[in-house]
Amino acid sequence: MESTLICVLLLLNTYINSGHSEDDDALPTASVKIVNPQSLLYPGETVTLQCDISDYTDWTYRWFRDNHHLPSQTSKAIDITIPITQTGQAGQYRCEGLRTDRPQRSQPIVVVTISVTALPNSTLTVKPNPAFTGEKVTLKCSVTYDSSWNYQWYKDWNFNVVPQSVSHTITGDTLTISRAAESDQGQYWCEGNRVSRPTSSQPGDPVTLTVEGLPKATLTVEPNPVFPGETVTLTCSVESDSIWSYKWYKDRNDNVVSQSGRHTITGDTLTINGATVNEGPYWCQGERDSRPTSSSISDPVTITVNALPTALVKIVTPQGLLYPGETVTLRCDISDYTDWTYRWFRNNEEPPIQTRKTITISLPDQAGQYRCAGKRRDRPQKSCRSSALPIIITALPTALVKIVTPQGLLYPGETVTLRCDISDYTDWTYRWFRNNEEPPIQTRKTITISLPDQAGKYQCFGTRRDRPQKSYRSSALPIIITALPKTTLTVEPNPAFTGETVTLTCSVRSYSIWSYKWFKDRNDNVVSQSGYSDIGVSHISRADVSDQGQYWCEGNRVSRPTSSQPGDPVTLTVEDYQPKTTLTSDKENIFTGDRVTLSCTVESPGWKFYWYRHRPDSTPVTTTSGYSYTLSWVSVSDGGQYWCRAGRGDPVYYTLYSDPVQINITDQPQPVLSISSQWLNPGDSVTLSCEVDKTSIVWRFSWYRTVPYRAGLPSLSDKSYSLQPLSDNVTSEDSYTQIPAGPTPTGGYVCRAGRGDPVYDTFYSEPQFLWSGDLQPSASLTVNPNTTQHFTSKSLSLICELKGNSTGWRLKRHTETARRSECPSTWRSITESTCTITSLTTWHSGVFWCESGSGENSNAVNITVNDGDVILESPVHPVTEGDSVTLTCTFRHQGTNPKLKTDFYKDGTLIKNETTGEMTIPIVSKSDEGFYKCKSDEGESPESWVTVRVSPVVSPGSSTSVLVLVVVGLLVAGVLLVILLVLLVRYQNRKGSCFNRIFWPPQPQRTNQDPQQDQGSTQGQAPDTVYTCLHGDTNIYDTINSSDNNDNDVAGASAAGPSHVTYAQIQLKKLDKKKKEKRNYPKENPVYSEVKTGKATAAAGRFDVTYAEVDLQKRAKAKKKRETATPPEPESVYSLVKPYTAPAAARPVDVTYAEVDLQKKNKAKKKRERATPPEADSVYSRLKPR
Repeated sequence: MESTLICVLLLLNTYINSGHSEDDDALPTASVKIVNPQSLLYPGETVTLQCDISDYTDWTYRWFRDNHHLPSQTSKAIDITIPITQTGQAGQYRCEGLRTDRPQRSQPIVVVTISVTALPNSTLTVKPNPAFTGEKVTLKCSVTYDSSWNYQWYKDWNFNVVPQSVSHTITGDTLTISRAAESDQGQYWCEGNRVSRPTSSQPGDPVTLTVEGLPKATLTVEPNPVFPGETVTLTCSVESDSIWSYKWYKDRNDNVVSQSGRHTITGDTLTINGATVNEGPYWCQGERDSRPTSSSISDPVTITVNALPTALVKIVTPQGLLYPGETVTLRCDISDYTDWTYRWFRNNEEPPIQTRKTITISLPDQAGQYRCAGKRRDRPQKSCRSSALPIIITALPTALVKIVTPQGLLYPGETVTLRCDISDYTDWTYRWFRNNEEPPIQTRKTITISLPDQAGKYQCFGTRRDRPQKSYRSSALPIIITALPKTTLTVEPNPAFTGETVTLTCSVRSYSIWSYKWFKDRNDNVVSQSGYSDIGVSHISRADVSDQGQYWCEGNRVSRPTSSQPGDPVTLTVEDYQPKTTLTSDKENIFTGDRVTLSCTVESPGWKFYWYRHRPDSTPVTTTSGYSYTLSWVSVSDGGQYWCRAGRGDPVYYTLYSDPVQINITDQPQPVLSISSQWLNPGDSVTLSCEVDKTSIVWRFSWYRTVPYRAGLPSLSDKSYSLQPLSDNVTSEDSYTQIPAGPTPTGGYVCRAGRGDPVYDTFYSEPQFLWSGDLQPSASLTVNPNTTQHFTSKSLSLICELKGNSTGWRLKRHTETARRSECPSTWRSITESTCTITSLTTWHSGVFWCESGSGENSNAVNITVNDGDVILESPVHPVTEGDSVTLTCTFRHQGTNPKLKTDFYKDGTLIKNETTGEMTIPIVSKSDEGFYKCKSDEGESPESWVTVRVSPVVSPGSSTSVLVLVVVGLLVAGVLLVILLVLLVRYQNRKGSCFNRIFWPPQPQRTNQDPQQDQGSTQGQAPDTVYTCLHGDTNIYDTINSSDNNDNDVAGASAAGPSHVTYAQIQLKKLDKKKKEKRNYPKENPVYSEVKTGKATAAAGRFDVTYAEVDLQKRAKAKKKRETATPPEPESVYSLVKPYTAPAAARPVDVTYAEVDLQKKNKAKKKRERATPPEADSVYSRLKPR
């Protein structure tokens, strides 16, 4: 049929071609070409063919393969897939085109024949083959073509690709089977693949891998099963006849059994010693050098250890619980076999001669844990030891004594029912014991006893016929009798006073709802009976002496306990009088702002206190439960008379009123501060004294220095100054000594006193000032004109010259009235640090200094404004030794009489007459220090103090001068010592012991700038009796003339001859450093000096000579002799006499200074025997402090 169809088609084609032969040359030609790939074609590839027809483009293409039309291919280009199995000629392809217009078809020109080139072959090699299980097998694949192939491995069928795994490793062209197994047997082939054409190879011929099994190892065990403790032998053999060594395994493949104490390996044998439990599994494997190098592992063998026959201990008799005193039969049962010899154990110890199957023991002595075991000759030779059978002794039933009635505490007089309870069983016969003794005929379960006679410790136990035949004896039950509760009686108040209400309270500490009976003095004397309550109260409304006596009470109630014991009796005392309170105050002197506590005491307790003021019958000021009443922060209006009384009870019983106490309240005191010396030289000490009042109050004193006002510091009320505490500023004494370091500071000081705890403080004192004329390092005050004395109506400028960076300086002034002020704008003009007073008045006199905002002070200047006609111009500041000083006497009307005769005085003594009005001291020395004034016909100037400071520096090159001065000083000291001895010998027989001073002329004392400057100056006065009290460290200067001077006036004396003048400085020191240093007032503790007059002859005449004896006495003796002018027997004090020659009008005047230093008494006593008072009329003077 198929060949017929082909013939028809060929005829048709011939017909068609023959019918159009005239047009063949004109038809377009169709040619086929291979577009891709361009080289050899391989099976499985896809080939792209393209039909190219010249002319026209609207062709419909037809494709033919081997002249067979391919109806599904109508595109210009077609893809043809070459079958994978195709090789050689794959067919001839041609194409033609058809179109609607003419020419309607093309003719084929080029036919393409598809030739397929066979894929390269792959070759597989396997080594080793055959292989043994467990061996390593290597499969290698190669392609007979160029390189760069990847390989794929197949086993048994095409779709079984061998993957990479643990046992199969693929590396390049090699597949490795690490441990061959029977499952690895089969056909293997490989195929190559790569990126370039051809992309794959043909699969190679398959190779069959054969895996043979290893020789089998066989394991035998003897004996098996075994009994614990027996030896087991394991033997391993391989079916091959070669020489094998063996390896043994237990439990798992990696657990190789090695030689040990329990395992012994010898050739093909493993011996296990002392098997106790099932072991294994065990297996073995043979090893050798040739292939196969190992055998297969033997089948596992488990060593079975059969348990030894079991022994069991049983109780044969008696059955049930075991009780003390019984006999027990035990039997040992062992499973299997019968030819046992028995061993018994009690508490793991084997008693002797116990080999029978049954044994008998006695309780409780042979109680314990029993085991047994058996032994025999055949296997097994022993049994397991039985588990322990404890022979447990059951305690006998317990007896317990209980109180049936009553429940709770037991009281005297009650009946108690006891019961014996025994656990388990009921058929008991009871036995009772009291205090371990068995009373007769007590066999019942309950008994009744009476208290307190049958109290004691009770026990019981029971007996019966069956097991158990008795119980334990019960523990002892003590029958404890509780004492009846006791009443407590309180009596308030006690003692009581007649007319006072007394309350008697009876209570029982435990239980409640009692009724109470009251007794007095004896049991049958019932005072009263109260109803039921927790507390019984009885009142004696108005106590009388007849109510005194002993009281007690008793309680009764319905429930147990029904009564109490009578309480302890309480004795009531009734005092036949009304008490009176005593009022006291804790302070005598009370100041405003202070607190005072009043105490009101009465002889018995329990009172309230009522406080009255002004009138006792008025409404109380307050009522307190305590005996004290404190008035805090009192004022003057709180003063007056106070009373108190006490009251207690309901209704209130009052005491009598106390005697009144007068409370006097005065204003808060302000102490008065005084300074021993307001003008100090460098290095001098200063003593501050703080006086509060003359009461006996013990004060503590606080000391302060003034600084400019600062917030946060204590300050004066007017805020003019703040106060800075001095070091160690709180003292118990009313004086404070300060020794300034360096230059003496100018500044104010304040004190305050306090007392008590909490401290009550006084006001601050008014400030007192300490001044120094020396220039200070921070600032100095200068004046213009540069003099201390000025006329009224003149102008004065005061200038603060600053030496540091301090700012805020202001000028301060202190007048004789203690008034402080700054430089106000009303009487001065200020330019920076200058204050100018345009018109001076005497009111401007005072001390001036500069003060900074930080508390620094300058030197002080004492300015005197004189409304008279004469002033003395003297230096404002201290002068230094060796300088030249000029004193000028200035007159208000200088122009009318410019040159008046002028007399100059020092310390009240005429020292020079000048017609020029000026006096010059060319070389000033310390002896020139003192008060100066001038006098003329115009009048007399005030005095001015000139201060001389010792030069602190010795000029270079003056060593020779110093040596000369030292030698001269020693010679002068020797001369003076001789003179002093002569004077002492001269007066040793005179009455009293004295120091002779020649006063001429007598001078009244005066006070100015310095404590060393108190002088006396009154000329032409007759000697008079004066009492002088020396105290503090006041220094007194007197002018002493030698006995050669006459009694003419100073001028005459100077003209006639030299005048010998002696100054005596008396300095009072403390007599006893241990005593408190107090201020000596003028009326207390005077020191007397004996002044005696005589005559001395000079060149021109005679004048009176005065001797002064200073006698230091104890204060008590001084007080006794103050009333009379009789001097005490003196103690002599000798002075150090220093020579000095002062210039006078006509010739030099010899001046001698005598410094008397009052030391301790023992020093004075040493010179008492050599002192001789002068023979002359005595004159006593009392020296008053400035």
